[in-house]
Order: sequence, then C-alpha cells, then structure tokens
Amino acid sequence: MVTDGPRDGLRERSKARRREAILRSAYVLFAEHGFEATTIADIAEAAEVSPRTVTLYFPSKLELALAHSGALAERLATALRERREGWLTLDALDHWLREEIAHRSDLDDLSERMFELNPQIRAVSNGRLAEVVQEGARMFAEESGSAPGAFGPRMVAATAAAIVAELCHDPEHADIDRAMAFLRAGAATLRP
Repeated sequence: MVTDGPRDGLRERSKARRREAILRSAYVLFAEHGFEATTIADIAEAAEVSPRTVTLYFPSKLELALAHSGALAERLATALRERREGWLTLDALDHWLREEIAHRSDLDDLSERMFELNPQIRAVSNGRLAEVVQEGARMFAEESGSAPGAFGPRMVAATAAAIVAELCHDPEHADIDRAMAFLRAGAATLRP
C-alpha cells in the first residue's frame, strides 16, 4: 500500500538531509585530503552513515564528486530547453545565471574548494557543462539561421562556457550585466 502523507514527506526530507550530509562530508574531505586519498569509508564516517549508505546514494566516488556540478549542468540544460516563450537562448542563459548566483549556497563553495584541490575532477565536470553549452549552441544556430556546426554558434558556445565557468567560480565578483552584454555583442557580430 502506497501512502502520500506526512510520513512520506518526513522520509523524503530525511533522505535529502542524509544525501546532503554525505555530499558535504565528501567535499570537505576531497578539499582537505584530495579525491584519490579519500575513501568511501572516510566519507561514511564523516557523514555518520555506513559505507553501504554512501554507495546507495552515490554508486561511485566519482559520481559523488560530480553530483553537485551535475545538478548545476542539468538545471542549465532545463533552463535552455524550457525557456519562456519569446526568449532566445541567451535570454535563458542570462536568467539562469542570475538565479544560480542569487541562490548560491555553502555547498557551492565547498564544491569550488574541492575542485581547486582536484583539477582532474573539475575537468570531468567541465566536460558535462560543455555538453550542455553545445546543446545551447545548436539552439543558437537554429535561432540565428546558421548551420549547427558553423563558426558563429561554436564561438558563442565557447564564450558562454567561459562566462558560466568564471561567474560560477567567482560569484562575489560576478558582473552578469557586463558578461551578458559582452556575449550578446559578440553573438550579434556573428549572425549571418
């Protein structure tokens, strides 16, 4: 019998808290000791759960390390695919950046600290973000009447990826207005 009630909500909140505790513990350990030196057992101990619980939430240490940035990339993909009617790709990117920076959490900061000590993990994460940005480039090509692999959309995608990385890396100094003005001006010169 499936129920939808207060107990199910409590269970889901408990699972979410446990998942976040595992993420936080892992990112702190990855930032302090490095990805390679940190074991699942270390993470479990820091999160006060069993190693089995860690692997139930995150089947591999790499999936754990990429979970937060993967969620960020998925939010960007969703923002681009499900943009408001009348919005262009760059409008959706602008709105997404503002939302991400406005709702930044300490988990974002922990993730950045982890990436600083583990550039190999950042590289894998950036690869996933690049896939999403390439999806945006295809949308931009369609909007601008360019071929999907044309120079213009590729340049817009490369610039957008750099802007996303820079603004998310250093949100205290993020100037979204200037960054987006730069991107829009560059994109305008590349339209056929």
